[in-house]
Amino acid sequence: MAAIAKTVVATGATSGLGFELVKQLLEQTQPYKFILGARNPATAQAAFDGLKYDSNKHSLTIFPLELSNLKTVKTFSQQTLEKLGQDKIDYLMLNAAISNNADAPGPYGSKWSEAYIVNHLSQHYLIHLLREKLEASQSRIVVVSSGAVRNVEDPSLLDNDVKGGSKTERSVYSATKFIQLLGAHWWRRQLQGKCHVVAVSPGLIPGTGLPRGFANTFTMPLNHPDAKSVPEGAQSIYRAFTRDDFPEDPDQIFLTSWGEWWPKDVYKLSLDKSLQDKWSPSKEEIEKEEGVNA
Repeated sequence: MAAIAKTVVATGATSGLGFELVKQLLEQTQPYKFILGARNPATAQAAFDGLKYDSNKHSLTIFPLELSNLKTVKTFSQQTLEKLGQDKIDYLMLNAAISNNADAPGPYGSKWSEAYIVNHLSQHYLIHLLREKLEASQSRIVVVSSGAVRNVEDPSLLDNDVKGGSKTERSVYSATKFIQLLGAHWWRRQLQGKCHVVAVSPGLIPGTGLPRGFANTFTMPLNHPDAKSVPEGAQSIYRAFTRDDFPEDPDQIFLTSWGEWWPKDVYKLSLDKSLQDKWSPSKEEIEKEEGVNA
């Protein structure tokens, strides 16, 4: 009897770690159906075609998605749901991230920096748009996070730091990944008993596009315990797909790149429920503030 295909909907899966993970899954005997978002679908399709995967076993669909433009997020969600039909979503992987600073004005007239919109708001909005299907599917939502969340020491500074044109000297990447983790906690609470939400760090990965935004400030100690190759980083993310040894404490959602569930005290600032609520706007609030329906 043929294995039933598992469906993966993903952002940030057409280059770097995300591409490597899809590549590894395409090599499995387990069949997969992929629905991926990409800024340039033709280029992404060519890259996947170059893998010579078994298209009789696996299917791969790529729709346009520009995460700095929330209108494309809404269109992507509609195309995804239409493609799925009655099929369920087994995994939603939110992997897209950029490390740009907040010197420039926000894109498309937004008050927020591009890094905040891409790293958090757009993917938070995507969960809203897919929520009904995710709940019906009892999906696993894999939020690709970062150890950089530990760099945020004063959450009261986040409002300023992630606005467009803030020109903050603090790390906008760390701030947006911290906010993303707040959102993961919020969704864990909202979807409790329906979906599993797992945050995972793939490790520090030289060889992906992400460190480029850190310019000369980013260094990678070769002996750093969190340093990983691209294939190893992809495996770290994959563990978040498969692990079922969830801690008894529902707030303990963070899986490290070395395969341990992080103690809560490592990310204790993100456990503030009022902060989680503040940085997890509703679908309607996002659409109004960002002019999605204009």
